[in-house]
Amino acid sequence: MPSVDGVPAGIRFEHDIQIPLRDGASVRADVFRPDEPGRYPVLVAQGPYGKDPWIGAAYAAEWADFVQRRPEVVEDGSSGRLIAWEFVDPERWVPHGYVVVTVDVRGQGKSPGYYDPYSPRETNDYVDVIEWAGTQQWSSGRVGLIGVSYLAANQWQVAALRPPHLAAMIPWEGSCDLYRDTSHPGGILSNRYPAMWWINQIMVNQHGNGDTPYHDRFSDEPTTGPALSPAQLDLNRAPIASSALFRPLDGPYYWERTPDLGRIEVPLLSAANWGGAGLHLRGNIEGFVRAGSRHKWLFTHSGVHFHDFYLSYGVELQRRFFDHFLRGVDNGWDAEAPVQLLIRRPESSERRAEAAWPIPRTVWTAAALTADHRLDLESGSADAHPRRVSFDALTESLTFMTSPLGSDVEITGPVALVLWVSSTTSDADLFVALRAFDGDGTEVTFEGAHHMQVPIGLGWLRASHRKLDEERSLPYRPFHAHDEMQPLVPGEVYRLDIEIQPTSFVAPAGYRLALTVAGTDYRPPGADGPGPLDHDDPTDRPPSTYGGTTTLHLGGEYPSHLLLPVIPERS
Repeated sequence: MPSVDGVPAGIRFEHDIQIPLRDGASVRADVFRPDEPGRYPVLVAQGPYGKDPWIGAAYAAEWADFVQRRPEVVEDGSSGRLIAWEFVDPERWVPHGYVVVTVDVRGQGKSPGYYDPYSPRETNDYVDVIEWAGTQQWSSGRVGLIGVSYLAANQWQVAALRPPHLAAMIPWEGSCDLYRDTSHPGGILSNRYPAMWWINQIMVNQHGNGDTPYHDRFSDEPTTGPALSPAQLDLNRAPIASSALFRPLDGPYYWERTPDLGRIEVPLLSAANWGGAGLHLRGNIEGFVRAGSRHKWLFTHSGVHFHDFYLSYGVELQRRFFDHFLRGVDNGWDAEAPVQLLIRRPESSERRAEAAWPIPRTVWTAAALTADHRLDLESGSADAHPRRVSFDALTESLTFMTSPLGSDVEITGPVALVLWVSSTTSDADLFVALRAFDGDGTEVTFEGAHHMQVPIGLGWLRASHRKLDEERSLPYRPFHAHDEMQPLVPGEVYRLDIEIQPTSFVAPAGYRLALTVAGTDYRPPGADGPGPLDHDDPTDRPPSTYGGTTTLHLGGEYPSHLLLPVIPERS
């Protein structure tokens, strides 16, 4: 039977607990723990979106759609009433012998102070929270981290500091490189970072915001504490919009917010979304590959970015991992393959285990781009003599397409594109999409993290950011330095190595693979407007610079080509 607080029987609930921090400040937390006395492993997450608004109120449309499509989320042992955005569902964890601690980061929700996202101070706060959770009388001393997006990105950060009580982590769709994964993919400013996210999700949840529409699901009071004046609110938050907009190059601001992944030692399960290019994909792949952990797993899925996190199969996966590493349960997890991939097909998908990433049996296949708009997958040969094709950067695009495939072709892994480019202006933004079309010419798209229709793969590069970090670049995954602008001389030809974020797709016989190159964001069939992760900020992309004519040089001394990870069947 529900308790007075609306928390089910068997769960002891402590609201707005103060957790002390090393500098004398404190943050506020909610603690959900088993009613039976004992010491339990602790799951911790801290975030800026408020620990107290119910997901069904704060994100009403998204939650209603989720429940309608997947009613199991409120039927299989949970009412869903305890879920806050991107935090775990306590009803699915506490009855299984876990304590759940949800925390408002400093300056957000109930936690007073100055909000500076992803900053070293916020990360040090997280260390203090983990150590507090690991030393309470109800704690076994083993702390796990789990959460989605921001609540995953900050896991990479704090794990690199090696808090003594941290024992395992599940970063679910969370970036690990603030510049490349979040604010400036390919060096191009993402609209989400300075505008949509900051206004719609951060300021509305700032501590002291008396105008917040959100109410505590337990007390019905505002979720942001006592109201402060607009002037004080402005003083209490970092000017993040201008930080991103006026820091177009990677540098100290981003470096101190991007962890040294090699320092991470704890076991981890990294969950990436194939449909999350631009925010919820690359970081989880890179985090898995570069983390120093001896025990690490990569898990991929697709669809709306928070759905699989709460679905029964996702919770069961998470629980098996934590049962093994936090509770010492011999459940066979240590025998699981380190790479567990969702292999997508036009109308279905299947899960497959692999030994490593990229897949060791990958056949790296170069497909040449030709002047007659072919993507030559069969011979990989370019035109013998250099040719050129051009497009207006703001209104046009070019698409290169294979012949109908003679047999099924699986593309799973990182994708790289080499383009030889010139422009009529001093710079050019390249937006590239890896696509597939059926025998009737209809494009295959998938439901993505933020869009109802996404192509197989996406990539971005600002031509003036073409400089590579040679030490970290790989033939199939270029890594750009983003530490200086190298303007183009109009009319001169430059080589661009473009990272297309990892993907998985099996194209059936008779289908065609395609590559579209444009100077603006990909638009799915029938799209009626920009998406939340678009890149069209007029300050970052003035038409005088990015609205020229872009020319691709193909063949001869300019062998523009697409490098695809073709996966043969296991023998």
